[in-house]
Amino acid sequence: MEINKDILEQLKDKYSAMDQDVNTHLEGLLYSTPITYWDYIKTDSLLNLQIQRTNQPDEMVFIMYHQINELLFKMILWEIEQVAFKEDLTTKFFAQRLDRISRYFDMLSSSFEIMGKGMEVEQYMKFRNTLTPASGFQSAQYRMIEFGSTELINLIDIRFRATIDRNTPFSHAYDHLYWQAAGKDYKTGKKTMLLKNFEKRYMDDFIVFMQTYNKLNLYTRYKSLPEDERNDLTLKNAMRHYDHTVNISWVMSHYKAAGKYLDSGKEEAEATGGSDWKKYMHPKYQKRIFYPSLWSEKEIENWGVDNLEGYQKLS
Repeated sequence: MEINKDILEQLKDKYSAMDQDVNTHLEGLLYSTPITYWDYIKTDSLLNLQIQRTNQPDEMVFIMYHQINELLFKMILWEIEQVAFKEDLTTKFFAQRLDRISRYFDMLSSSFEIMGKGMEVEQYMKFRNTLTPASGFQSAQYRMIEFGSTELINLIDIRFRATIDRNTPFSHAYDHLYWQAAGKDYKTGKKTMLLKNFEKRYMDDFIVFMQTYNKLNLYTRYKSLPEDERNDLTLKNAMRHYDHTVNISWVMSHYKAAGKYLDSGKEEAEATGGSDWKKYMHPKYQKRIFYPSLWSEKEIENWGVDNLEGYQKLS
């Protein structure tokens, strides 16, 4: 096969721009080995990350399912980052990335059948006791998805929003995020071990992330577009779909799957972290809404109640 001289010239230009000798890199090809699927995907490493704490077979389903969730969360954060740092942001690019994110969350929502139908209740109720005080609440990537999706005020506990503004220190805002309530003893207000462990590991990272996305989150980027682009129906519907998918469809799928197990005993069970999981999870209580300006007053009032099955597209 004849060597393509144009490609050689492009390689010279590429490495010259980096002050590198192209011949050194070409010589390296003589000793490199061909790539394989398992090396590229790191299959062996990936398949050795599942370590059970009990002898209950269905615990393996639980572990792998949540690891898959975290991989999807990473994909979502990757898409959010592209929009956040895009210099010449267009409505088409914005809407396409939102559609991608929504598809990932559609997968997450539908996958709860794996949890709802894929584990024996008896096995789950045995191995779950070994997980305390760990909880899915402690998914740092999911919290980062929230920070990257909307302005911080929309993640503040609805009881404290009137006291928070853009001049509020991030550390103070952090202490009033909606999910803080699920990590505190509702009688004493003290932080549970669940929240203490979470903050010890991630709070500094969260503060940096919150600062980084303060003006780069999806909602702020949307509001920074020219008015005619903000009124683009494709983009507005993509944002509404994403908002509904994350804050109603996904949440309710999780809620229903949790209910099958936690309501299965003679007495109502707590989540492994000790939270009042029903009030924490159900959207009608928290009214988590990423893009409030894109919903009518009636839609917001009925958030998580009348529109669980879908949302009305704008036309």
